[in-house]
Amino acid sequence: MDLRFNTSLAEGYKSASQIARVLTEDWLARNMYCPICGEVTIRRAEPNAPVKDYVCEHCKSQYELKSKRSDSESFQATVADGVYRTMIGRITSLDNPSFFFMHYDRYEVNNLVIVPKCFFTPSVIEKRDALATTARRAGWEGCNILMREIPTTAKIPIIKNGVALPVEEVVSQYHRVFNLQTKSVESRGWLMDTLHLVERLDETFTLKQMYSFVDELQVKHPDNNHIPDKIRQQLQFLRDKGIIEFKGSGVYRKKQL
Repeated sequence: MDLRFNTSLAEGYKSASQIARVLTEDWLARNMYCPICGEVTIRRAEPNAPVKDYVCEHCKSQYELKSKRSDSESFQATVADGVYRTMIGRITSLDNPSFFFMHYDRYEVNNLVIVPKCFFTPSVIEKRDALATTARRAGWEGCNILMREIPTTAKIPIIKNGVALPVEEVVSQYHRVFNLQTKSVESRGWLMDTLHLVERLDETFTLKQMYSFVDELQVKHPDNNHIPDKIRQQLQFLRDKGIIEFKGSGVYRKKQL
């Protein structure tokens, strides 16, 4: 995998954002495989396809790319995206795309992760203020993707600090994480919340520690009057999916992905 951009494509462009878009989109189309089925290439989607930049011809998986110039391994807290309503409509359809998040510097990729589609819920999408009445697109409402609200478990590395990981390793990890896919947006929300809480605890943790988050979860789920029951249900789900293991007597241990 060649991590360098084809800078000749930038000729004729003056806008830094346009140059970045052209170079990063071209790089992904030329170099990226499908992290889901391992197909050696993915193609660009039809022009102006909503919340979809690339498609795998083999498994029909959909992807969108978000990129930023940075030499940091850690991805920023928020990532700007397009129309808020369009994004919410796509991610609640259960036919939403997975997302590539790229960091590049000096015209080459240094970090690239993929977040499976099952980790996108309305809670990770923030509506931006509508454009002023004096703006060319007055009233337009964009959105931000709140990267800080996506569990670390869901950010699967493809390129890390300028080194591409083996394809088989990426595909294997994707399937293990995507195994957490649920059948409803509400279930996705509980999965996200529970994973976030588990990630805040030590490698070995207890049910009692999880219960200490009841009040926090109650704020997020005000209509649920059985939060402790839901916590136990979610821990059992994560155990059955191989993310954590139950050691007995209310003790759990995280498993390495």
